[in-house]
Amino acid sequence: MLNVAIKAARAAGTLINRASLDIESVRVSAKQTNDFVTEVDHAAEQAIIETLLGAYPDHGIWAEESGRREGKGRDRHHVWIIDPLDGTTNFIHGFPVYCVSIALMVEGRIEQAVVYDPTRNDLFCATRGRGAYLNDRRIRVAKRTQLRDCLISTGFPFRPGDHFQTFMQMLQDIMPRVAGVRRPGAAALDLAYVAAGFADGFFETGLSPWDVAAGALLVTEAGGLVGNFTGEADFLERRECMAANPRIYGQMANLLGKYSQCGTAQAARATPSASSDDQDGNAR
Repeated sequence: MLNVAIKAARAAGTLINRASLDIESVRVSAKQTNDFVTEVDHAAEQAIIETLLGAYPDHGIWAEESGRREGKGRDRHHVWIIDPLDGTTNFIHGFPVYCVSIALMVEGRIEQAVVYDPTRNDLFCATRGRGAYLNDRRIRVAKRTQLRDCLISTGFPFRPGDHFQTFMQMLQDIMPRVAGVRRPGAAALDLAYVAAGFADGFFETGLSPWDVAAGALLVTEAGGLVGNFTGEADFLERRECMAANPRIYGQMANLLGKYSQCGTAQAARATPSASSDDQDGNAR
């Protein structure tokens, strides 16, 4: 199944790279203020779905642009979670930080994950229990143990109704305590970078399942933890996500837990003791 997902991601990446050569001709529309979709998003998503259903016609689909369709028969619990172009705003401005994200969820657990960066031809992939890889090289989360030494990535609120002031308070808590904060603009790639050790941690609000499903498995298979801001595992549809290696994860939860929107914000209980399987077990 992983090989089929890789084939689908590369097919989408080919379409994206071709369109990037003439971005000015790409048709762009707004789903809402500052939330864009292009004809490339739709074409890439269609290519992914055709590839996946060509191999597994009874699997379900949960895609950003076309929504959900139920699976059939014995395969109805297999659901592909798809973001055909994570970082659309970057793409339409020619800023080369965007990716394709594909994950397979089976009975509520993510089992396969692919994040493909077509601009660099970087392929991140993972199968539950078999580790995470970047271009066939095994990857692990960074080994730093002190938050003050860490590079943390995030995403800024950009839609009406997002909790901008709350986010600014989070930044005020985080920035003085870390080596640096970055905002690349594609959550799936941010999580892949945490898995590869390029960044030490990640946090963001306002996320959807297709933004983080594949990246979450990459992180846990690389030895990290993923959850909501209190450190608990129920983040997939909670619109907030935090990831890091186990030592840094606990320190981030102590800072961010009070900002959780999940209704269970008890930062004092947040510990890095949860296993990788537990952390991703409830992930899309």
